[in-house]
Amino acid sequence: MTMVSKAAIGIAAGICGTLFIGYCIYFDRKRRTDPNFKRKLRERRKAALKSTKSSGTKLPDLKDHEAVQRFFLQEVQLGEELLARGDIEEGVEHLGNAVAVCGQPNQLLQVLQQTLPPQVFHLLLQRLPALGQTDCQCVALTDLCVGGMDPGVDVWIPEMP
Repeated sequence: MTMVSKAAIGIAAGICGTLFIGYCIYFDRKRRTDPNFKRKLRERRKAALKSTKSSGTKLPDLKDHEAVQRFFLQEVQLGEELLARGDIEEGVEHLGNAVAVCGQPNQLLQVLQQTLPPQVFHLLLQRLPALGQTDCQCVALTDLCVGGMDPGVDVWIPEMP
């Protein structure tokens, strides 16, 4: 057997790396000089933006307790992650969905009031009436979104215009 020296392996690795980098540069230049590249890129971005905006969150069947519980936990977790990343609008939307399917929205709102910054909590409260109108399955939200104080609960829900 012949022994391959460390220098030969190093040279081979260097040549392979150089060829790979060269191919990447070549492919990138070819892609960027394509006359349709920018148009295709814009179309892809618009399609992706439309799909995320129009997808909306579909509420589960409220009769299926397991599905509601999974959806609730998923929405709370996703809302917290998005808020942590700084995407406040999407985070509030997902937390609002969690409030929509919650069996006891007043208690959830109390917890959210204590944990969320005031401006984020206010944004969530502004979103609740829209949830009550669009997601007709949620009866508790229509009572909750009337405005004023709910007796026995320390969550202040401002009246929306």
